[in-house]
Amino acid sequence: MKMGTKTWNAKPGELERGWHLVDAEGQTLGRLATRIAETLRGKDKPQFTPHVDTGDFVVVVNAEKIAVTGKKLDDKMYHRHSGYPGGLRSRSLREQLERQPTEVLRKAVKGMLPRNRLGRAQIKKLKIYAGPEHPHGAQAPEPLKTER
Repeated sequence: MKMGTKTWNAKPGELERGWHLVDAEGQTLGRLATRIAETLRGKDKPQFTPHVDTGDFVVVVNAEKIAVTGKKLDDKMYHRHSGYPGGLRSRSLREQLERQPTEVLRKAVKGMLPRNRLGRAQIKKLKIYAGPEHPHGAQAPEPLKTER
C-alpha cells in the first residue's frame, strides 16, 4: 500500500479571520457582490475548504452609492410576499436604495453564497452600512482588493 501525503483540511477552531473594508461608492453592484461573496467563503485563501467556513469578515461603507449599469434603477424589481393571498409587494431598485440601501447589496451577495447552514453562517460575517461611518475601527479592517 502506497503512503502518500494526506489532504489537509481546515478545522473550524484553527482559522485566522481577517477583516476587510470596502467602499462601495461608484462600484458596480454585481461585480462587487461577487468579490465580497468570494471573500466571505474564503475562496481567495490557500486553506479554502468547501465544507468549513474559512472566510473573512467584510465591512462595506457607502452602500447607498453603489452603481448599476443600464436602466436597472427602474427595471430591476425586488419582490417580497407576506404569505397571504395577494400579498406580493414589489419595489424598483431606485425605491429600494432610498428605503433600505443596505439590503440591495446584502441580497446580491446572499444569492452567491451556498443555500445551507454554511451560507447562513457566512452572510453573518458581512457588515453593511449605508453611509461612510462604521463601528468596526477596533478590528482594523484592511482594504479589500477589488481589481483583478
